[in-house]
Amino acid sequence: MKVQILGTGCPKCKMLFANAEEAVKAAGVDATVEKVEKITDIMAFGVMTTPALAVDGKVKSAGKVLNPTEIATLLQA
Repeated sequence: MKVQILGTGCPKCKMLFANAEEAVKAAGVDATVEKVEKITDIMAFGVMTTPALAVDGKVKSAGKVLNPTEIATLLQA
């Protein structure tokens, strides 16, 4: 599983990245968490507001910082 954090590096983007790493550990899933910071790459996802979270290439959230529990729920769904 691949979890991607879409954002240019703002504080909210960094917080979402940290929350995603924590959620992956807590959920015990085999996943990698990576940042997508290039605007062109973010736009390719169709995202206009950041931060956003994508799981296996599908955007699950945009424009807000999910907490680790919310992210873990998305990973297990």
